[in-house]
Amino acid sequence: MNELHETHMSARARTSWGAFVVTFLVVFFVSFALLDVIGLTPSPSSASTDVAETQSPETSGPSVEMTTEPVRVIAEKIGLNEEILNPERSDIQTLDSALLKGVVRYPGSALLGEDANMLLFGHSSYLPFVYNSNYKAFNDIQKLAIGDVIQVQSDSIEYRYQVTSVGLIDSGDAVIDLTPGTRKLTLSTCNSFGAKSERFVVEAMYVGSRSL
Repeated sequence: MNELHETHMSARARTSWGAFVVTFLVVFFVSFALLDVIGLTPSPSSASTDVAETQSPETSGPSVEMTTEPVRVIAEKIGLNEEILNPERSDIQTLDSALLKGVVRYPGSALLGEDANMLLFGHSSYLPFVYNSNYKAFNDIQKLAIGDVIQVQSDSIEYRYQVTSVGLIDSGDAVIDLTPGTRKLTLSTCNSFGAKSERFVVEAMYVGSRSL
């Protein structure tokens, strides 16, 4: 009698558990369908898209390169490492005064970051004794060769130029083209202190830049 009662109870328990499982599954799928309709179910494709968008760098429109005055010119091959001055006027007195303090960017020639020709000029002297070292600022620029690199720096960026020509030119023929359109660099100096009939001219093309 007891065994029959226990068998009957076990059958009822199995029936109740089966009914519970069926009810749970029905409620689950109905709820899931409802969430899907109102757009609250997670989507694997949208989740991966969100991650990709979060990890990718921010993009913006094309940046405008700022122009700035040069402050230093370097050519390691010849030991050139000089300060650059940027006078506002181009009269002889102003330029001569600036040349006593370093290399000078000719007013009106290109700034760094500008697609035009930057003209830098400085003294050179091969006298055994020179009171002011700036008289030797551009000594040996004639020893630069095609392919050599010249660096021109601002306060935060270094611009690199590669030499394309080196020549000795009569002062009457030394016409420097400052027409905009090509980013390049020209170095110019007299070939000896006090002799202005000839000057060395070095031309170089822009090849790149880096942050300092």
